[in-house]
Parts: sequence; C-alpha cells; structure tokens
Amino acid sequence: MPAISKSKRELKTDRIELRVSPAAKQLIQRAMAVSGLTAGDLAFEAARRVLDEHERIVLSGEDKQAFLDALLNPPEPTDKLVAAFKRHREITRPQ
Repeated sequence: MPAISKSKRELKTDRIELRVSPAAKQLIQRAMAVSGLTAGDLAFEAARRVLDEHERIVLSGEDKQAFLDALLNPPEPTDKLVAAFKRHREITRPQ
C-alpha cells in the first residue's frame, strides 16, 4: 500500500482515542512498520476501503444478466414515467 503523499494530507487537528486488544495493537503496529503509515492513516485507508466496498454493487448470475439486458434493451417508458418527465420539464423550465 503506497503512503499518502504529503501534498494530499489535510492538517491533522482532530483526535480519536480507542481501546484495542493487545493482539489488535500488535497487528496495527506491524502494519505501521511495513507500510510506513501512521495509525491514523491506516485507520483512514481502512475506513475508505470499507465505504468503497459498501457503496459498490456486485451482481452475479441472473441479476447481472437481467441488468445487462435492461441496459441493452430498455423497456418502453410507462405512462407514469412519461407524465413524470413532463411535470419535471414544466417545473424546471427556465422562465
């Protein structure tokens, strides 16, 4: 894992304190030693990864095929959708 460049770092003014088990502390210290990152940078990178994974949609099997089919062959818009677009256009049209 590459270290965060100094030009991209924000000024560190906030603080988080936490209690960890001895095993967790040892693991964090080992990760710091091999990566060159601070504990705060490691926490930031881990949090960023968790959120990236949480926000990513993963489809498999039939779901993936249904999604691709809908993209390649979109269904005709329903009457409700057409009406919603017309209302949106009327509301957002510049005066």
